[in-house]
Amino acid sequence: MTDLIHPLTAGVRLRPAALDDALSCAEALTRSRAYMKRWEPVRPDTFYTVEGQVMRLTGLLAEQDAGRAMPWVLADEEDRVVGAMTLASIEHGPFRNARLGYWIDVDRAGEGLATAAVGRVCADARDRLGLHRVEAGTVVDNAASQRVLAKSGFEVIGTAPRYLHIDGAWRDHRLFQRILHDGPPRH
Repeated sequence: MTDLIHPLTAGVRLRPAALDDALSCAEALTRSRAYMKRWEPVRPDTFYTVEGQVMRLTGLLAEQDAGRAMPWVLADEEDRVVGAMTLASIEHGPFRNARLGYWIDVDRAGEGLATAAVGRVCADARDRLGLHRVEAGTVVDNAASQRVLAKSGFEVIGTAPRYLHIDGAWRDHRLFQRILHDGPPRH
């Protein structure tokens, strides 16, 4: 797994998520809760606990074992989680697609970490997972996340009305995709 650890910037590296990250994830998500509220589903208070993060990570790691997800964390020099990236809904066959989701700790927002990590995740999606396409969506007024995607080579492909239930209401989302290569699917 050491070949899946990637230095990013400012003493932060991207590495596969582990169950041991539950405490650090709970701390970062709690610290960032108010900051991320506009972009997140309404979550129960238990989501922000160690137990809630153990449940979330257990599910993600089971999806990884089944080949349907790849969860990553951004970790600082002390191995504290300062963000996360997840390739979810991975499909093989002729589609070769995944959905990208991510968040950055409020204390590290604006440092370019998301852009650097999205680039690494897309490279891994292409080179290791053999995917052709990655898609992402943002609430229509999430300009910062849209800048990250644009800088990372994603293009707007449309707007989906009432796409996800975010911050207590069904919200329109701007949809993006990045084509990773045009070669045939690897089998």
